[in-house]
Amino acid sequence: MLNYEKKYEGKIIAGIDEAGRGPLAGPVVCACVVMPLGQRIEGINDSKKLSPKKREELYEKIIEFAIDYSIIEVDEKTIDEINILQATRLGMKKALEGLKIKPDIVLIDAVKIDTDLPQDSIIHGDALSYNIAAASILAKVHRDRHMVELDKKYPEYNFAKHKGYGTKAHIEALKKYGKCEIHRESFIKNFIN
Repeated sequence: MLNYEKKYEGKIIAGIDEAGRGPLAGPVVCACVVMPLGQRIEGINDSKKLSPKKREELYEKIIEFAIDYSIIEVDEKTIDEINILQATRLGMKKALEGLKIKPDIVLIDAVKIDTDLPQDSIIHGDALSYNIAAASILAKVHRDRHMVELDKKYPEYNFAKHKGYGTKAHIEALKKYGKCEIHRESFIKNFIN
């Protein structure tokens, strides 16, 4: 988990990841974080490998210990306008620009972004880099919390349960109630008339 951090030892390392590229509704959330490597938080891993309870615990620790962090939401309208990959890149760039300190190197999960800073795009980076894994937890918890809040506004879709992903129940709700304003038009066209 620290191989990439060791590779860039002595440098200020920022990790970037996203949550929510695949759902039918809601934003894609991008997080950028600079973690202190001297006081490592036990349990940090790819957010997909952690239970919701563990992610919540680690989220609070990451916020507390991070040297700097930034979390950005890119809404469904932007996703529909420029496509999910470009929306993800835009969110990652804005999350990086949201830092108060300037990192020496940016480690990113699987994509490259438009920045003058040196970057290392790492396939499965959220499982290989401590900083990217921390960013993945920030993005995932932030997005899950956001979808729970949206569930209060749109209870018929049950966003609190599936977080906007294309589950059977979500698709059935789409067919029954039609779309709401947080659905991604480009993602749901096969499910509604």
